[in-house]
Amino acid sequence: MNDSTPATPPRRARVRAPELIGKGGWLNTGGDDLTLADLRGKIVLLDFWTFCCVNCLHVLDELRELEEKHRDTLVIVGVHSPKFVHEAEHQAVVDAVERYEVHHPVLDDPELATWKQYAVRAWPTLVVIDPEGYVVAQHAGEGHANAIRTLVEELEAEHEAKGTLRRGDGPYVAPEPVATDLRFPGKAILLPSGNLLVSDTTRHQLVELAADGETVVRRIGEGVFREPQGLAQLPDGRIVVADTVNHALRVFDPESGAIELVAGTGKQWWQGSPTSGPALDVDLSSPWDVAWWQGKVWIAMAGVHQLWTYDPEAGTVGVAAGTTNEGLVDGPAAEAWFAQPSGLSATEDRLWIADSETSSLRWIDPEGVVHTAVGTGLFDFGHRDGAADQALFQHPLGVTALPDGSVAVSDTYNHALRRYDPATGEVTTLATDLREPSDAVLVDGDIVVVESARHRLTRLRLPEEAVRVEAVAHRTKREATEVAPGRLRLDVVFQAPTGQKLDQRYGPSTRLLVSSTPPELLLGGEGTGTDLFRELDLNPELTEGVLHVSAMAASCDDDPANEYPACHVHQQDWGVPVKITETGTARLPLILAGMDD
Repeated sequence: MNDSTPATPPRRARVRAPELIGKGGWLNTGGDDLTLADLRGKIVLLDFWTFCCVNCLHVLDELRELEEKHRDTLVIVGVHSPKFVHEAEHQAVVDAVERYEVHHPVLDDPELATWKQYAVRAWPTLVVIDPEGYVVAQHAGEGHANAIRTLVEELEAEHEAKGTLRRGDGPYVAPEPVATDLRFPGKAILLPSGNLLVSDTTRHQLVELAADGETVVRRIGEGVFREPQGLAQLPDGRIVVADTVNHALRVFDPESGAIELVAGTGKQWWQGSPTSGPALDVDLSSPWDVAWWQGKVWIAMAGVHQLWTYDPEAGTVGVAAGTTNEGLVDGPAAEAWFAQPSGLSATEDRLWIADSETSSLRWIDPEGVVHTAVGTGLFDFGHRDGAADQALFQHPLGVTALPDGSVAVSDTYNHALRRYDPATGEVTTLATDLREPSDAVLVDGDIVVVESARHRLTRLRLPEEAVRVEAVAHRTKREATEVAPGRLRLDVVFQAPTGQKLDQRYGPSTRLLVSSTPPELLLGGEGTGTDLFRELDLNPELTEGVLHVSAMAASCDDDPANEYPACHVHQQDWGVPVKITETGTARLPLILAGMDD
């Protein structure tokens, strides 16, 4: 074969797609159950997601344009695969599908049956099935929309020519809309007038309520916001708003009604983008809450597991704490790890943080050191009161500083309001039978709770005695991968999409970070490198643990004539439970994009 002969593209692996099964049944189908046979002739994209996961929410947004453009050939099926116990409740999945405006069929799979059939290891994971029912691609993490669009167009052409493509409407059936004044409200603050301002998240507005917490005074920002969350008052009386899905901060003036964009470009921040500079020139990523502290607006940047700040006087933003690695690591701000920080509350000497994915309550001091008050990591959660070092929350989204120096925690997935007292080091329960509380605000000695999944504000007396609840502890339940003792070959599978190549213009375009829980699980192989493979040395004295793997790859359009090709970042974090056995595997493949041949 001479050099001019084009290479034959590799044949796609012919893997028959396993059936879609889930004990919770189907949503958005008008009550019908779906099978893969029903979808034959369509390109099917399975989106394995769980509603606690901000990366999964990013992917939902990434796929909207693709879903609309290829509506007559592509069927997206959400496979809801829970991490937390609360996420296995069917009504919680129903709520999440409405809350995040999921406009395609969703299979509720509380026991991870379909997850296991497809050997999925991470949230989110996307699997493409061709019109004949074969798996042709798998992608983990964010940033794959462009690659999937290219693949869908290839599959359309291929199966149109073969006569195996079936065009027409998909199986999506929209649910009936429900009339309420609020719909999945997120956060609230007390205005100087005594009224309450609420982020009405699913309706993409702010709502001002009278002091009774029920009467609507006015609706604000129709067509401006997308799923707004956090609110904080500036010293001049204006309100800064975390405009979450627009990846922006806006300022609302209650007096004039004016709304001004003050930070963010509208684009989502990716690795390699600037992390400081003029506020309107720097990308943000799902800002979830805001608080005024030490002369700046602090931002819970849930999308990249960091805290940022916005300086209104200088008009700048910048990273204040966190590395973008997901986990629970204390210490100097630049070295700390967070996991989807979602709630902030400031006192003079502390900024309290609800760090939702680690089910923890944390704080940062004026010297820039991060501390954990309650919580142990990504996989431990529950409802347990008592000493802080053994107390447990479940995915809290809000925190509220109380006048006595303690803090109230909106313990979202436990449907409870909890209290932590730094003076005694004790955690107690203030109230139960709330429905996904996401924030709370003090009003005249009472506490007003944002009951997000009941679409209302609920006023409570702060009790003098805590409520007693039966203690319960959980760990994320995923089957452990059996691995052999000694050397373990870790391979992150990444195949650049059609028409793209790895971006090597400025050095290595890939990154791999490996750590473990407990740390002594790894005798070698931990740390950061640029290869997407690693030889790990497992401790033979341990029988189990969790491998934490974070991978990133950048690919660009392969067009020599284009001096500035479009580039795309693909990234994902995995937490892989492992069990060390003599019969275990010596190779651990994790798919970032492509197929493991």
